[in-house]
Order: sequence, then structure tokens, then C-alpha cells
Amino acid sequence: MSQIFNRSANQIARFSLVGGALAVGLVAWVGLLLMRSDFVTGANANVTQPVQFSHAHHVGGLGIDCRYCHTSVDQARFANIPPTKTCMNCHSQIWSTSPTLEPVRASFRTGESIKWTRVHDLPDFVYFNHSIHVNKGVGCETCHGRVDRMPLTWQQNSLRMEWCLECHRNPEKYVRPREFVTTMGYQPEGDQAEIGPRLVHEYNILDARTLTSCNTCHR
Repeated sequence: MSQIFNRSANQIARFSLVGGALAVGLVAWVGLLLMRSDFVTGANANVTQPVQFSHAHHVGGLGIDCRYCHTSVDQARFANIPPTKTCMNCHSQIWSTSPTLEPVRASFRTGESIKWTRVHDLPDFVYFNHSIHVNKGVGCETCHGRVDRMPLTWQQNSLRMEWCLECHRNPEKYVRPREFVTTMGYQPEGDQAEIGPRLVHEYNILDARTLTSCNTCHR
């Protein structure tokens, strides 16, 4: 074989194998980074809405409770989008001629719902129940971020399974008293390391083995 291949062929072959392995590893690493990127998860992306509703103004500025608009969040699987009548409770008197709010007035006149663009959209194969989380002491800002600082609402977190599992494995780090579920900028009145386990027991939150079972979220 030495008459066919030069001695340097062995070295070239070794470099080729090592280079190929490194290239495959690099591609896999880039792929993992891409899958966790905001581009793929949709986090921190601007979302265009038919009416540029500001949570920063309504929640942060006026102090309106989340449940005034999202009335079913602690009673049903879905957090409802408020009907136009809820908007008009105030805006029939305030900014009643503003061009920005014409789509709201048109919706109220015609009875046709405003076509809002969904911001937090989980895959169809994921089962999620808002009411169970709210009633177990998971705050709105834990998942949705500080909406009281959002002029336009965006997705704060990745919503990837690993992000959900972090809370399901360690609920004591995240739960708060139910009366503070909608509080933005919540700070525990004491040591969370003591408050969390007590609330987990008081609210009868299931153990980590059950919370991380596949059929808890994939039914």
C-alpha cells in the first residue's frame, strides 16, 4: 500500500476524522443554541395588535387588577380575552373620541369581536390550565413577566418544557400567597425558603414526581 498512498495520507486521514467529528459537534451545538433562541421560542418579540393596548398604562399606571379584564383566569383553563364591553366601561367616557380607539368603538357598535393576536401560544399537544396555577399560588408575573412595565405585551419567557419543569421540580421557589398572585414586583414577607415549603403543603401542591410525569402536561 505504501506504493499507492504517501506516508502523509495517514496524517490526513486522522485530521479528516477529527475535523469531521468536530464539525458534527459544532453543528449540533449551534442547533441547540438556535432551538433556545428568541427567534425560535418567540420570546421578546414585538407583536402587532389591532389596538395598541398598554399594560404599562392600565396595570402599572392605573393599578387595574389582572382579573378585571381576565375574569376567568382563576376559574377556567383559559385566561379569557375581555369582551369589548369591558373596554367600553371606561372608554365610553374616557378618550371616547380617540382615533386610536376607533376599532374598539366599531367592535362595540357592530358586535364583532376584535381580532387580537395571541402572544403566549403553547403547542396543541401541551395541556395547560390557568386556574390550577393561579389557585396554587403561581403569580402572573412568574410566567408573563412584569406586564406592568410593558407598553406592548410580549412573551417574556421561552415556554420551553425545560422552563416549565424548573418550576414543577421546585415549586417552593416560586409559589406565593394567593392574595398576591396578581401583584407585580412581589417580594415575600420573609424568607422564601421558609414560606415556599409551607405554601406547598398548605395548598396541597403535588410532589415533584407527579408534577413531572409526562401525562401531567401531555394528555
